[in-house]
Amino acid sequence: MQQQQNQGMQNQQGYMQQPPNVLSGKDELYLTDMLTWNLLAAKKAHFYAQHCQIEAMRAEAEKVGQMHQRHYEKILGHLSAHENQNAQQYMQQ
Repeated sequence: MQQQQNQGMQNQQGYMQQPPNVLSGKDELYLTDMLTWNLLAAKKAHFYAQHCQIEAMRAEAEKVGQMHQRHYEKILGHLSAHENQNAQQYMQQ
């Protein structure tokens, strides 16, 4: 009898169509790590490019550094958009 009720509840519970507009503490820590990784990778690639003797290697290192910088800025942009959205929702209440 109890198993039938549990199965019925599982079938009634659907999947979320869209994630909630909340960042958990764990989410924030992971995003901070992602920002740190990309910033460090960009700095290392730039340093390597400055000290590289081979022009082709220097150009590739610069491209890698720019890629990581774009990723850093993109993550930061998503966080800023999320923060602005939450502030607007708070002001409407």
